[in-house]
Amino acid sequence: MNKRGQGLSTSAIVLIILGVLILVILILGFSLGWEKVAPWIKKETNVDDVGKVCNIACSTNSVYDFCTKTLKLTDGDEEFSDTCNNFASGEAYEKYHQYIDVCENFDCP
Repeated sequence: MNKRGQGLSTSAIVLIILGVLILVILILGFSLGWEKVAPWIKKETNVDDVGKVCNIACSTNSVYDFCTKTLKLTDGDEEFSDTCNNFASGEAYEKYHQYIDVCENFDCP
């Protein structure tokens, strides 16, 4: 009596391997950060994001976030680390003033 068990097809094995690889990449990306796993998936500029963060800090009267917290602003060519207050009012950051508004809700110490 020659009984044979049903084996896995080649396409099923390939799909299982691809699924495991994708799962490993997702786990590494979320645990280590995507910039380490896939450095080509990085944003070149974050000026709009910094502007939104600063405007939210102003509208919620968060003095610490607007006046003291250091943010990293990247425009593709240069990278700066400074506070929202300095980005909004500093002469060195004049080209970003259209994205980051001066907060009139409070005065920074």
